[in-house]
Amino acid sequence: MERAYEEVIDFIAGGTTPGKIIAFRPSEASKARVSELIYKSKNASISSEEKDELSHYMQLEHLMRLAKARAQRYVVQ
Repeated sequence: MERAYEEVIDFIAGGTTPGKIIAFRPSEASKARVSELIYKSKNASISSEEKDELSHYMQLEHLMRLAKARAQRYVVQ
């Protein structure tokens, strides 16, 4: 199984534009995986590996939110 955050890394590594950053949305599979990890973390049944995966995803999600906000400057101008 691919880790949820690998999709974001692949997106960044592939090169992009401000418009593509703004338009980026995680796949349904990634959303489902993150939901599963959040559920597990709230019910104390998460492994340390899964906890790391969720933490990495959340950090990248935060970075993408910042990048989307910054990309708005380039699209509007």
